[in-house]
Amino acid sequence: MANQNIRIRLKAFDHRLIDRSASEIVETAKRTGARVKGPIPLPTRKERFTILVSPHVNKDARDQYEIRTHKRLMDIVDPTDKTVDALMKLDLAAGVDVQIKLN
Repeated sequence: MANQNIRIRLKAFDHRLIDRSASEIVETAKRTGARVKGPIPLPTRKERFTILVSPHVNKDARDQYEIRTHKRLMDIVDPTDKTVDALMKLDLAAGVDVQIKLN
């Protein structure tokens, strides 16, 4: 696979889970002889929700909830066939969304 890059984007709600998955991917890629750029932390998306506590009155009584989406970006430069096979067989955590693009 000459002059190709693999771009991997990871998304998760738990930052520990995404960091562990990123380190597994980096370790696997380096073990098979590819160069890795990253993991690069992308901006965390924070979604806030405000909900009325009372069903009828007390407009001032509210709860606020927040969910954070953590993202990481990695580039694998000049991957070998072994690298692609190892990444396909890699078993990551269930809470991590993985997007892979070949350039």
